Amino acid sequence: MKKHNFSAGPCVLPQEVILKSAEAIQDFNGSGLSLIEISHRSKDFVAVMDKAQALALELLGLENKGYKALFLQGGASLQFLMTAYNLLEKKAGYLNTGTWSDKAIKEAKLFGEVLEVGSSKSEGYNHIPKMYGVPNDLDYLHLTSNNTIYGTQIKNFPKVNVPLVCDMSSDIFSRQLDFSKFDLIYAGAQKNMGPAGTTLVVVKESVLGKVSRKIPSMLNYQVHISKESMFNTPAVFPVYVSMLTLEWLKNLGGIEAIEEINNKKAQLLYSEIDLNPLFKGYSVKEDRSTMNATFNLTDDKLQATFDAMWKEAGINGLSGHRSVGGYRASMYNALTLESVGVLVDIMSELERKA
Repeated sequence: MKKHNFSAGPCVLPQEVILKSAEAIQDFNGSGLSLIEISHRSKDFVAVMDKAQALALELLGLENKGYKALFLQGGASLQFLMTAYNLLEKKAGYLNTGTWSDKAIKEAKLFGEVLEVGSSKSEGYNHIPKMYGVPNDLDYLHLTSNNTIYGTQIKNFPKVNVPLVCDMSSDIFSRQLDFSKFDLIYAGAQKNMGPAGTTLVVVKESVLGKVSRKIPSMLNYQVHISKESMFNTPAVFPVYVSMLTLEWLKNLGGIEAIEEINNKKAQLLYSEIDLNPLFKGYSVKEDRSTMNATFNLTDDKLQATFDAMWKEAGINGLSGHRSVGGYRASMYNALTLESVGVLVDIMSELERKA
């Protein structure tokens, strides 16, 4: 039985993408070779990379607007470093909204002054700071659009007069935004786009080449752009699966179509959390993430019963992050409304039994 996968990452993927990927592992494009055996410089794989990059820009509405899409390695964790290496000359601003922005701040401090323009750390990252100023002398402002661990999401992005950088690892391609407001976007594939092993970077070329330091080739965005994500051997399989997932999303109707589905999933689950007296949400309501719903039981004595019920129903990956506890339902693009309905039914049944 295929399980209802609420895992925070690696994420649930469309079934058709998994099937096509499995076929490619056996025989890619009728070549008699596996996808993971062929040269990354072969015509067949170069076509995959080109299409993946083109689809990323197309879905984000950034075609012919001065942006390049890259598929790199090292996850968002390496981007914490690369962003600062390539953009931070004197001072950068960071909004601290969770574990990953906290880690990004740590890396950026290696290269220059870091100003925390706002932070919700002292409140357990249960909300997104709203009233904060952004100086005009920053090299860039860094935001994390969605906080997987705590279940918060930025709903309104600030208007700023400095380059805007955003870690969109866990909500990329999930909702409509004016992506041209951002000068650099990065996202680990394994949260909403593909398997672990590749990272999407979308960067406006005009923000590059302005720092005085020498940048090692492997960490230089301009080098990767000049080599079209082929400076080193790319993660062939993750890039291919990401391409298939982006293709699936385009055929579905793009970000506009998936946003409507995602909103229905989130509304269904949050309604149950709010109406069922046995559950309580972790984050403040106005900042609740569409992708990651975090919640707790109001009576810990029910934990064993609830855990047994959702596992029996074929639900996977519902336990909260070890730093927060409780539960976390990750509702990425490929998770169906039906799966959310199964979870809600279990929650309702627990109330009837209690």
